[in-house]
Amino acid sequence: MLNLLQFNRNIRSIRRYRNVVRVLFKYGFDHILEYLNLSQLVARSRRLLRRDESAIAQLSQAERLRLALEELGPTFVKLGQLLSTRPDLIPPNYISEFSKLQDDVPSFSSAEAREEIQRELGREIEALFASFDPVPIAAASIAQVHRARLLTGEEAVVKVRRPGVVDLVETDIDALMGLAHLAERHLPGSDIYDPVGVVKEFARTIRREMDFSREGRTIEKFTANFTGDPSLYFPRVYWQATTRGILTMEYIDGIKVSDLHALEQAGLDRVAIAHRGANAFLKMVLNHGFFHGDPHPGNVLILPDNVICLLDYGMVGRLDAQLKGYLTDILLAILERNVDEVISILLYSGEITDSLDTRALKRDLAEFIDSYYEIPLQEIEVGRMLMEFIEIITTYHIKIQPDLMLLTKALVTIEGMGRELDPQFDMISHLRPPMEQVVKEKLSPRRIFKDINSYAMSYVNLTKNLPRDIKEILNRLNRNKFKIDLEHRGLDRFIRELDKSINRLSSSLIIAALIVGSSIIMQTDKGPLLFEFPVFAFFGYTIAAFIGLWWVIAIIRSGRL
Repeated sequence: MLNLLQFNRNIRSIRRYRNVVRVLFKYGFDHILEYLNLSQLVARSRRLLRRDESAIAQLSQAERLRLALEELGPTFVKLGQLLSTRPDLIPPNYISEFSKLQDDVPSFSSAEAREEIQRELGREIEALFASFDPVPIAAASIAQVHRARLLTGEEAVVKVRRPGVVDLVETDIDALMGLAHLAERHLPGSDIYDPVGVVKEFARTIRREMDFSREGRTIEKFTANFTGDPSLYFPRVYWQATTRGILTMEYIDGIKVSDLHALEQAGLDRVAIAHRGANAFLKMVLNHGFFHGDPHPGNVLILPDNVICLLDYGMVGRLDAQLKGYLTDILLAILERNVDEVISILLYSGEITDSLDTRALKRDLAEFIDSYYEIPLQEIEVGRMLMEFIEIITTYHIKIQPDLMLLTKALVTIEGMGRELDPQFDMISHLRPPMEQVVKEKLSPRRIFKDINSYAMSYVNLTKNLPRDIKEILNRLNRNKFKIDLEHRGLDRFIRELDKSINRLSSSLIIAALIVGSSIIMQTDKGPLLFEFPVFAFFGYTIAAFIGLWWVIAIIRSGRL
């Protein structure tokens, strides 16, 4: 049974793979498909499809790729949204275009929603809710949300996963992984961007987003982190009606943070909200190392007494102690305008290539820091400053952790909301105290002793394991089992093309031999005759003509006549 399911999934993947190729061809990316050694599929698409060349020619490549992602559906829209947070992978014009991607999909029927709830929770919907609104209040590519009332009387919202979305996403991931492997083999310089790694990261992100029980646990983790803090409120999760495909949580009736008029009408303090939001976000990042990854205005509600409530916890970021220290050191070095310290931190991080031009990098960073020299600290937008910094270092192929990229985008959003609420908003004044606290902790005797102890234990373990490792190497050498794997990059396409050329040459020799042999037989009168010609000669000419015609058609179709 398992093999049959795997077989069906492989069939779906092949069909989806062809559909992806068709859409990419439609929007004018056939040159990329040929680089990926998909020339036959491109030739077939040219025969079967017509594309409006004039309409496509008027669009930029970034616009065409955005339209292609939208046509390919929810998984690819999510991929575009992820890439819009990665300026280390794609150029700024693509980031700007991919930022326009929205989960603009129609809602599914209330009957399907009821069926999904009953299937996931194992009970009739009337046994779970006192009332259930069949009209969704929001719909997206992964799920849609309905209002409901629990049997105990609490107002709730029910997030229902879209039927069939898991199978669709898994099929799309298989297709993306196939394209990523082709890119690694055939596109020059693809190892810098690690396409397979990007697809793996995307698969991990979207699978987590489809698991609503994980989102429920995330909400409870945030709640625990901010226990005793009256400035934030997190919705309660109703676990009796929550599974991997259903999330039921408390309904929050608040004012959107972007509705400034409604905030003022309610008598709320916009300045206090801006300051509370910045402090809460920085506490998530620098204290907890666990932050909301998508704090856009639609996910932020304001409750009475200027209390902030965050919604939608499907995307979160994590910073370990090492990454928090790296972020703090970089920010302090930039704000202190210390170029040498920035270079030192980048070199120490180890995420650099062997061909790094340190002198050119230092020049570009000095120009970047000089551009902020005359700007008062309180007017500096930290998020945008970090974005500019990342754009510079990615030019030199210095890798950036995905969570750091997510943090930068979230910080830009938080600063934008803060300045909209309070024109005098200053992120630097909020950022300095927690950063200084992180530095103090890093330089405290207790932390230094802990780091020394950790390094010492690492060397102790290395010393303990070194004799065993040396012995294992020597044993393998003695048994002639010591192997070194060498990987030749860029030869696969050459070998394939050479193989095609040899096959065509062999076919040409066979055709020539058939023609010569048939001509010799034609000069004899031996054997059976057909229309007064030797049958064997006629048969040889026919085979040669058929093979020759077949090869001519194949060459014309490939577009390489």
